[in-house]
Formats: sequence, C-alpha cells, structure tokens
Amino acid sequence: METFLIRALQLILSLSILVVLHEFGHFAFARLFRVRVDKFYMFFNPNFSLVRAKKIKGKWQFKIFAKNVPANERPKMDAAGDPVLDAKGRPVLEPIPVSEFADDDWRKYPETTEWGIGWLPLGGYCKIAGMIDESMDTAQMSQEPQLWEYRSKPVWQRLPIIIGGVLVNFLLALVIYSAVLFTWGEEYLPLKNAKYGLQFSQTFIDYGFKNGDNVISVGGQPVEQRADLIDKILIDGKEQVQVLRDGKVVNIELPADFNQKILAANETDIILPRFPFVIAEVSSGSAAAEAKLEAGDSIVGVNGKPMFAFQDIAQELYDSRAHDIEISFYRAGQLMHTKTFVEDNGKLGVAVKPMLTYFNTKVTHYTLVQSIPAGINMGVETLGSYVKQFKLIFSKEGAKQLGGFGSIGKMFPKIWDWEIFWSMTALLSIVLAFMNFLPIPALDGGHVMFLLYEMFTGRKPGDKFLEYAQTVGFFLLMGLLVYANGNDIFRAIFK
Repeated sequence: METFLIRALQLILSLSILVVLHEFGHFAFARLFRVRVDKFYMFFNPNFSLVRAKKIKGKWQFKIFAKNVPANERPKMDAAGDPVLDAKGRPVLEPIPVSEFADDDWRKYPETTEWGIGWLPLGGYCKIAGMIDESMDTAQMSQEPQLWEYRSKPVWQRLPIIIGGVLVNFLLALVIYSAVLFTWGEEYLPLKNAKYGLQFSQTFIDYGFKNGDNVISVGGQPVEQRADLIDKILIDGKEQVQVLRDGKVVNIELPADFNQKILAANETDIILPRFPFVIAEVSSGSAAAEAKLEAGDSIVGVNGKPMFAFQDIAQELYDSRAHDIEISFYRAGQLMHTKTFVEDNGKLGVAVKPMLTYFNTKVTHYTLVQSIPAGINMGVETLGSYVKQFKLIFSKEGAKQLGGFGSIGKMFPKIWDWEIFWSMTALLSIVLAFMNFLPIPALDGGHVMFLLYEMFTGRKPGDKFLEYAQTVGFFLLMGLLVYANGNDIFRAIFK
C-alpha cells in the first residue's frame, strides 16, 4: 500500500506540473493577443471546486469547497414568450446579459479569469472565450463574434494560442533535462564493462541469446549502452546481432517481427546486466535472519545448483516459494551452507548490494553552461525515440501494450527519488507534447489542422462542422482512455 501511495503521489504531482504549465502556454498567448480566458483550472471540477478565485474590481475573492458558477446561458424566447427550438426540436440557448446579474455574481465580471482547483486529479483546462473546445459553449458561439474572442483573431494569432501548450511542454522538458544533468550529471554502464555479461528474457533466449553473452554490435554498428541496444533491436528493427560468448564472437540473426514477439510475450526487464547476489542487509525476523545469514554473504548456490547471478537466484527463490531450501554462500572466503524457508512472495527477507557497485560506470558532470546544450540534445533524442516507438501501437501486439494511469504510475520508483522523478516528468512532458500535437479533433493538433486548412485555402471551417469534429474527437479520446485503463485493469486481475 505504501508503494502504491508513493507512486500515486509522484504521478499526480508530475501530471499536475505538466498540465498546469501546458494550459499556461495557451493562457499566455491568449492574453498576449488580448483574448479573454474565462477559466483556468488545475484538475477537473464537476459540480464543485476545492478552490475558486476571481479578481473583481481590483480585489480578489475566494471560495472554498464551493459549487461551480452557474452557466451564463438560458433558453431563448420568441416574441410570444415561447422557447425557440432548433431543427431537432431542442431548446436554443442564449447568453444572459451581464446587466441582469447581482453585484456579487461572478458572471457579471467576464473580463477577468476565474482561477480554481478542481477535485478530480485527471488533468486541467483553460477555457478561452470564443473557442470551440471541450466546454462546447454553443450559447456563446451562437452570438456575433466579439473583439476579445479567439474566433475574432487572425490565423497568425490563433495558431500560437493553440500550439502554446505543446511548445511549453517541449521547452519544459529541455529545461528539466538540463537541470537534471547539471544537478546529478549523467551515469550509465558501458556494455563493455558488464563483466558478468547480460541477462536476457526468455524470448531473447529462444532466438539464440544465452545468459552471460555480451553484445558487441547491432546491425553492424557498435553499441555503447543498454538503452541503445534495446532501441536498435526493438525500435529500429535491426536483425543482425554480434555477441561475445565464452571469448568467441557469435552471430545471431533475428526475425523481422522480433519486436512483435517481445510485445506478445509481455516481458519486463528484457535485458539487464548480470551481477552477484551479495546480501547488504538482513531484515529482522525474516527467514534469512533465522538462517543466520549476514550482510556480506555472497550466495553461490540454491538446492545444490551452482549459480551466482542475482537474476538466476531470484528466479530460483520464486520457484521455491513457500518451501524449505538449502543455500550455499561464501562468508569471508569460506564456502558455507544453510537451510531456510522461502516466504510466499519468493523472498528471503534481505536487501542486496546495488547493481552498479560491481561495475565501472561512465559518469559525466556538467557545468551550467554545458548542461544547456546537453539537455537540449537529450530532449530532442528522447522525442525522436518516442516518435519511432509510437508506430508500434498500430500493430496488434503494440495495441495490447497500451496502458493508462496505472502503467504510467509504475514507471515511477517505489521510493521517492528526485532525480528519477524529474527525469520521468521530462519524459512525460515530451509524451504530452507529442500526443497533443496529433491531428485529432479535440487535441491541439486537431485545431492546428483546421487552422492550416484555413490558412492555405482562405476558408474557415464552419462552427457546426467544428462542433461535430470536437464531439467526434472527444468520444475517440474517451474510448482510447477507457481502452488503455481497461488494459491496466485486465493485466492487474488476470496477469
């Protein structure tokens, strides 16, 4: 439960930062071009808000745990006092004149923005006056355009307002990457320094790899680190791999659909450096404590099977869960044996020494000046890699891997680590920028698509067409959201 809460808090904080700054990008350009912004909210606020604030006559007014301001619209009446109906028999709505509101009614002051915090932490929004968006404010759109509305502005002003959110998210990622490099530097394990070789998932083994192999090249090009190795095989689809096995070079030919086979297998940790199982700490009252295991003990065998790699031993323990086993280990250079019980979760109740303590890693430190171009380069490379990965979702197996908030939350560490948190936030900022720029109605990219059409043809799409497109895009996104989070639920229950 504690792990869930830590990950959930990291996810909510990260998305809150990204969504608020994304919407601020829209807000800043809107105000730059003198377009009114009716509302700016962090989180969604169905029915009520945690906090509402609005500047009225130079003074701020605040409401806490308050119902939302009612919609500024009412049924339109004809000269006989009967409701006006549209072609489908539905009542036509019209804005209520501000002169009819009481002085303490916030709707009387539309020239200032209502700021707020909602109670549903799934995003946020910036409601721009005169814009067909997810609010579907048809009453306002049925009136004559006003100078302070989005729809009254020329294309060259409307375009920056739309792309402002994506632009801020991308720039934010570059800033975060630069700050991370300046603060913590960059550390990774060169594959040539993985002295115990690599551990591969079962699918890799089925196609010719062997635990302990070390990769020399992929597609005829040398690989420096594990991330490059995975990208070249799974994203770029390279099929020729050279490995060093027992001092000899071995060539492995992978099938063209190898990435689909990996996705179908739904394997995690597909390639990891092998490292010894050396105990760093023994939990009090655990099975390991009862077996008199101590910090510094190096396990080299389980149930008479010689093995030293953490991955092999962890798997053997999991296979022996809820059973008694015999462990062989070295202590102060002496081989010793003991019997113990493996807990139901496949654990002994020990913490092991971190993987990187066994290797010579490559560490690069950056000055403030050096971190800026390095951060920009990291952001551009991350975007390029994500764009290449995106094509996988259009395959059968790739679509099955789509995940929602649960999958995103699992990307954060089990313990709070600021370096990982900010690196993940930068990655999500890149993802948010790219996904929002897709040419789908209801996304920023959909609005950009219609603006470009208007720019090149000189004809503006009709409001009704934009309303229908917005509705279709909204339901498409909701369907995708339900599908992705449904995948998370399915995997949690059945896998």
